[in-house]
Amino acid sequence: MTTDTPAAPYTYADAGVSIAAGNALVRAIGPLARSTRRSGADADLGGFGGFFDLKAAGFVDPLLVAANDGVGTKLKLAIEWDRHEGVGIDLVAMCANDLIVQGAEPVFFLDYYACAKLDGGIAERVVASIAEGCKQAGCALIGGETAEMPGMYAEGDYDLAGFCVGAVERDAVLTGRDIAAGDVILGLASSGVHSNGFSLVRRLATDRGWKLDRPALFDQDKLLIDHLMAPTRIYVSSLLPLLKTRRIKGLAHITGGGLLENIPRVLPEQTHAVIDADAWEQPRLMAFLQAQGSIEPEEMARTFNCGIGMAVIVAAEDAAEVTEALSASGEAVHAIGRIEAGARGCTVSGSAETWSARGDWTATHAQ
Repeated sequence: MTTDTPAAPYTYADAGVSIAAGNALVRAIGPLARSTRRSGADADLGGFGGFFDLKAAGFVDPLLVAANDGVGTKLKLAIEWDRHEGVGIDLVAMCANDLIVQGAEPVFFLDYYACAKLDGGIAERVVASIAEGCKQAGCALIGGETAEMPGMYAEGDYDLAGFCVGAVERDAVLTGRDIAAGDVILGLASSGVHSNGFSLVRRLATDRGWKLDRPALFDQDKLLIDHLMAPTRIYVSSLLPLLKTRRIKGLAHITGGGLLENIPRVLPEQTHAVIDADAWEQPRLMAFLQAQGSIEPEEMARTFNCGIGMAVIVAAEDAAEVTEALSASGEAVHAIGRIEAGARGCTVSGSAETWSARGDWTATHAQ
């Protein structure tokens, strides 16, 4: 008579998922979340959901506005070059900047971190970066999800997604309906490529054989990888005071689609944005990307932010005062264009040599 040997019992760890590692990460990031406390949220983690008290935050008759986004293929550079300290700021920025353009104050944030195998050190660096982004945006990190999924991701890879909720008093929603011919368009400087266009950036890096760990050709004091990985600028704290005084008619976050496609999104019918590319100096990083890819100015205008991360539309008589206030808040402000009567859309134009053009050029997008 033979006796079968009992099969060894299966465990979750055998399948590649460590509950202990996940719990250790939650304990490690608790202080990071608490550092983002603000009125309305105590930012403690560990429950099944996070609470936010709009009344305690001072809102009377608010509407909620929600936005979600990711970081895109910029994450591949972060993973390949061990540059995790900025991608969380990117994640928050892509959501929070999308809320402020609707007049909403970002109030809380949740993150989603997914990987094949949890590396606690990297995950903690990423979440620390998210917490820093939340502090810059003035919102509380009240929860999130860490997913360990063997077989779904390549070893060492991870993905990020963010979800942010903002609040705005019902009578203060920024719709752009009052934008009219004669209004002025101010541009707030970007901090770099931000988080759009990195599929093209990475393609150029491969095809041109860039040495990312060497000083940039246009800046011998800083590595090229660090120029590319500069975190997205968060414009919330600079814009909120002006929104409360109703001196801004419209805002456009310049993301994928560039100046050409994002500005028309906030315009009413029969208004057209006219942007003068001669009005600000092309950042050296943008000039480098354009030269490396022989990119035409029209393609630059619909692919990268070209040095402008946020467009601010104001009445002509308010332009000087708004510029002064934004400059005092630490923003680099340029008067980049105007609103004209016409089909809803945007035209960007420049003269010869602007954005390396061989002659005068114009790019137009209509909605």
